[in-house]
Amino acid sequence: MFSKSRINEPGPKAGASEKPKLPESASAPRPGADKPVAPAPKAKPPASMLSSDLVVTGNLKTTGDIQVEGTIDGDINAHLLTVGENATVRGECVADDVVINGRVVGRVRGLKVRLTSTARVEGDIIHKTIAIESGAHFEGSVQRQDDPLNTGRKAAPQAQPQAQPKQAAAPKPQQSAPAPKAPNTPPKS
Repeated sequence: MFSKSRINEPGPKAGASEKPKLPESASAPRPGADKPVAPAPKAKPPASMLSSDLVVTGNLKTTGDIQVEGTIDGDINAHLLTVGENATVRGECVADDVVINGRVVGRVRGLKVRLTSTARVEGDIIHKTIAIESGAHFEGSVQRQDDPLNTGRKAAPQAQPQAQPKQAAAPKPQQSAPAPKAPNTPPKS
């Protein structure tokens, strides 16, 4: 009736790949088939590790995973971003999953954001789901969005000035006021 979820279980080890054996007739292309058989999906590469003695000045972008243990002065864009306990990131962090164990100074955007008890974040967090453990330090604002990874930020709607005739747009030359009339004085005789 119910089945155990395997989300939190580790994947298969690198050496122990268990592929179900298909019968030869199923794996061989059929005569007359127009489409070739699609190759098996590639194994996911391991996370890129930035060691604790590494200092990077510049932006990092990947479709894979990054684990930061050093210091990064720049923005990071990845699938899974893990900031180590002794790591420091000064810049925007954008990833599907963000796990912060160390220090981040800048905006964090992610579908799933997790601040562990050792996290130190100074900046805004835009997320779909968030978890903040007891003991984490956080200064900034938290905003939930359905699509926090969308970088095409919509500008705040501004009041559009109403269309006015061109006369009103250009300043009119000022007309001089008529000179005050001198009081009527009778002519001297």
